[in-house]
Amino acid sequence: MAVLRVLAVLAVSLYLIPGGAHVLEMSRKLSLPPADYMVVQRIYAGWDHTAYALLAALVFTIAHAIAVWRLPTARWLSLGAFLALIGNLSVFVAYTYPINVLTRNWTVAPEHFEMARRQWEYSHAVNAGAVLLALVLIVSAALASCHAGATNEAPDQPEPERGDAS
Repeated sequence: MAVLRVLAVLAVSLYLIPGGAHVLEMSRKLSLPPADYMVVQRIYAGWDHTAYALLAALVFTIAHAIAVWRLPTARWLSLGAFLALIGNLSVFVAYTYPINVLTRNWTVAPEHFEMARRQWEYSHAVNAGAVLLALVLIVSAALASCHAGATNEAPDQPEPERGDAS
């Protein structure tokens, strides 16, 4: 169980890194002229591999939810983390990916450049917020499941056998 907790927190933490990078650079990139912005966007070649971190985060958060199913607080926090990651994916599919297609991954400037740039940048910021929420929730779930185990409330720990007093 301890390994699952660590893997869930680690996977969500790793997935937060690219989103956090987008947020930290967003204001500077939005101020760039279109030609410079197009050059800077080339740094994202290969960032599609972050999908592996998302997949790991989804698997480990739902696995944690299943493992702690009989602990309501930990279960709901884990499910909340999982749903925040699903929300992240939904925003990507609805707002980020269409701009990636439109711009051929920012190798072609779109006709409505500012609209596309803002949609792409702001969707990444929203996604970073969703992943940060997922991280807070999965850390809280891990702590809640640890606390339940420490207070012997965890159902996966059998009651100690008591000898007959007679």
